[in-house]
Amino acid sequence: MQLYALGLNHHTAPLAIRERVAFQPERLGQALHDLAHADSVREAAILSTCNRTELYFAAEQPQHAADWLARFHQVALNDVSPYLYAYPQRDAIRHVFRVASGLDSMVIGEPQILGQVKDAARRAEEAGTLGTLLHKLFQNTFAVAKEVRSTTAIGANTVSMAAAAVHLTERIFESVADQHVLFIGAGEMIELCAAHFAGAQPKSMTVANRTEERALALASRYGAQTMRIDQIGDMLSRFDVVVSCTAAPLPIVGLGMVERAVKARRHRPMVMVDLAVPRDIEPEIAGLDDIFLYTVDDLAQVVDAGMESRQQAVVEAEQIINTRVDGFLHWMSARETVPAIRALREHAENLRQAELERAVRLLAKGDDPHKVLEALSHGLTNKLMHGPTHYLNKVEVEHKADAGQFVRQLFNLPNQG
Repeated sequence: MQLYALGLNHHTAPLAIRERVAFQPERLGQALHDLAHADSVREAAILSTCNRTELYFAAEQPQHAADWLARFHQVALNDVSPYLYAYPQRDAIRHVFRVASGLDSMVIGEPQILGQVKDAARRAEEAGTLGTLLHKLFQNTFAVAKEVRSTTAIGANTVSMAAAAVHLTERIFESVADQHVLFIGAGEMIELCAAHFAGAQPKSMTVANRTEERALALASRYGAQTMRIDQIGDMLSRFDVVVSCTAAPLPIVGLGMVERAVKARRHRPMVMVDLAVPRDIEPEIAGLDDIFLYTVDDLAQVVDAGMESRQQAVVEAEQIINTRVDGFLHWMSARETVPAIRALREHAENLRQAELERAVRLLAKGDDPHKVLEALSHGLTNKLMHGPTHYLNKVEVEHKADAGQFVRQLFNLPNQG
């Protein structure tokens, strides 16, 4: 029985594919039960987020899980298999350590993923599919992620435009949690920003996009509302933070629109982040009192400042993870020898009991105690040595040297001089 990780993520699969194999929370319990009883699978946990769907499981081989994933979602295996990765034991352990530590995220070092991994482990435990191996794996995973966070600067510096948008917003507002956020657009950059702002738990988030279907799809993933893009002028004053990134050839947010919003807000500050090229927000708006307008160049300065430190932190984190992978594999290896150790001890105990009973009978007959003890010690020694001696005598000639060295190591014997 081996540990495996199988799945796809934002590195390997487009959103259209990730959506087809995502697990709805209400079906996760049944999915775990089904997976844990699929062919050779014995233990199972499922991590399903907007960026990844991953199965962690103990089985004889990973193909059973791939077949099950396709069947469960009623998709053809050929449609998803080009995007799937399957990691065997060492790589699977390393992968989950990296995922929980934020090294495999769309935004390196983001903290939300650790909570999502913990939730995946909790759901598996509730479903009864978290056996000894996976339980130990996840406990080690959480410890590794904590070590990476506490001993490196992996999460201390901003290294993405999306994270920089939140960072600059926090310079103006004491807490993003008290603010209402509007996203204009529904592309990849807005999705990243939505993920970051969602982590700060603002009062509300709203998505405005020309295509209502894409706005609804993005909003549903983050519990946001939607509105038509032609409503922005009338609704702008309700928002404290505006993040825009569209492919529009002309600005969407104009000076007059913002002037009216500032007046309606009674000069409460507003943060505006324009990630579009060409710009979505007219640059003259930056001159208004109470408006804090940031462009792509402003965010790039924040990102550049944190990149060097974050890269060094990634190197340090990888070193920690590699060491902890070796430690977990050592635990697994030691665990596999437990039955052999137990059997060896039981065998020795049976021999001891037999020789002791024989000695007791001889003493009861009145035999010389010294001779009885001599016989006990010789009998025990001979029986304990029978196995390795028989092994050395039977081994083929060409392997006798290796066999002899093995027995010397086994009994900690000195090498021949």
